[in-house]
Amino acid sequence: MSEELLQRVQRLEDIEAIKQLKALYCEICDDDHNPDRIVTIFTEDGIWEGKGIGTATGHAEIRSLFENFQKMMSFSQHMTMNPRIEVNGDQASGTWYFFGPFTFRENNQAKWQATRYHEQYQRVDGNWKIRHLKIAPPGMSVAYETGWGESRYN
Repeated sequence: MSEELLQRVQRLEDIEAIKQLKALYCEICDDDHNPDRIVTIFTEDGIWEGKGIGTATGHAEIRSLFENFQKMMSFSQHMTMNPRIEVNGDQASGTWYFFGPFTFRENNQAKWQATRYHEQYQRVDGNWKIRHLKIAPPGMSVAYETGWGESRYN
């Protein structure tokens, strides 16, 4: 097999591994924002960043953030789509669209949420991990009952 073909196959395998990593991230979020599992898919110095939510750096802060998510939400269903992934050796970047229903514990409020993820990845000991996850506008967070026809935020 030629070197060029080997590189092309490796790129495709890396992209698929990153897609599987993102699917695992969604599974962990929907597993009651499991704080023990989430830290396993971030690099040691990984960053979780969300506008209006804050920034958590490193496993201890990410674990704490997800413990807070457990207190805030009783249900979530993370659905990501339209990935655009670029691989450069042991580094990669990706963007994803996100859409999902959530139930917040306060007033048992059901919401639709949508946004985009902008992410950086790092290969660590042969496995891809999230180095920086950033939730960025534009987005939407609306009550289930009213939807997004009047406003993207309520």
